[in-house]
Amino acid sequence: MKVLTLILAGGRGERLYPLTRDRAKPAVPFGGIYRIIDFTLTNCLHSGMKQILILTQYRSFSLEKHIQLGWNILCTKLGEFVHVVSAQQRVDELWYQGTADAVYQNLYILQQIRPDLVLILSGDHLYKMDYRPMIAFHLEHGADLTVAALPQPKELSTQLGVLEIDENCRVLSFQEKPQQPKCMPDDPDSILASMGIYVFDTRKMVRRLVEDAKSDSQHDFGRDVIPRMVASGDRVYSYVFWDPQTRTPKYWRDVGTIDSFFDAHMDLLGQNPVFDISDPSWPILTYEAPAPPARILPIGDGVRGKISDSIISNGCTVQASLLVRSVLSPNVVIEEGAEVEECILMEGVRIGKGAKLKRVIMDKRASVLANRVLRCDEVSDKGFLTLSKGGVVVVPADSVVE
Repeated sequence: MKVLTLILAGGRGERLYPLTRDRAKPAVPFGGIYRIIDFTLTNCLHSGMKQILILTQYRSFSLEKHIQLGWNILCTKLGEFVHVVSAQQRVDELWYQGTADAVYQNLYILQQIRPDLVLILSGDHLYKMDYRPMIAFHLEHGADLTVAALPQPKELSTQLGVLEIDENCRVLSFQEKPQQPKCMPDDPDSILASMGIYVFDTRKMVRRLVEDAKSDSQHDFGRDVIPRMVASGDRVYSYVFWDPQTRTPKYWRDVGTIDSFFDAHMDLLGQNPVFDISDPSWPILTYEAPAPPARILPIGDGVRGKISDSIISNGCTVQASLLVRSVLSPNVVIEEGAEVEECILMEGVRIGKGAKLKRVIMDKRASVLANRVLRCDEVSDKGFLTLSKGGVVVVPADSVVE
């Protein structure tokens, strides 16, 4: 059974601005040394999916560079590949109009590879998943399309696709970001949400994408193609991503907003993290530039600062009086006596002497000058800073907070 994997990585990520000012959302750094797309690609390799196309469009240079440096690891002589496919306007003069259109405009590649199944993934979600059981489920049910889903709180329905299924997991309806969602029968406070992971029978997918291209629609899988397939009687099933014994949903996050991006980082911390990136049975692969080991320095006169529950990458120099629940990417410098609490500091960030930060995200090479206080209740004139609904301050790349 030949499976081709398509990773959709062309989204603008507008709700994640300014982190997406100069890069596509899948290329945004995460967890110290990773990019968001590394988690999807790692899932592919652990699942034995080694024919992978990454469809890009928006500000893709950073993403393409990362793939070239970190993911040139497959054996082409065995037919394995990770190829970046830039938007090429092959069909007409328009760029990708939606997720379905992105695949439709690249159907010529499917004609060359001729896969039996197509696995479609999003390049901007965080989770650990072996796709093989889902593919086996798809084959066992003779499905035209299988949608991965998991229970989520009802209040998130306006951000997700919502499925209604019968006792055999066949999809009865699909709502895209509904205000009034259909909840799970045994839990009126939960919905069965699409994870943006699809397994298609190739021939059926091609047929439906050609039909969609000729129609007046938004050319999106969730808004158009999947609801139309359900309504027309196609065999659409749902693969529920939970522990089959406890029916507890496994970890999955769409880091589409500043607050969800911040919360996902906090999920990495603690003695028993909600999302464990140090699991030896599931190593996360990436490209990491060479850097020396991190250095933790005393504040002065042998006095040591308080450092706890944080991730500190190579190349960092930390002389903080307080560093708590924070994630530091490579080559971050925290000068003497600074206090950093619940912060995400990306590569090359510098925190000045005596500065105080709480709930702050700083993009690459940004800096805070000495004795500056940066937290939501202290940011009266935001200027170039961004303040999220949840009270997270974001400092854009290469900027200086004076």
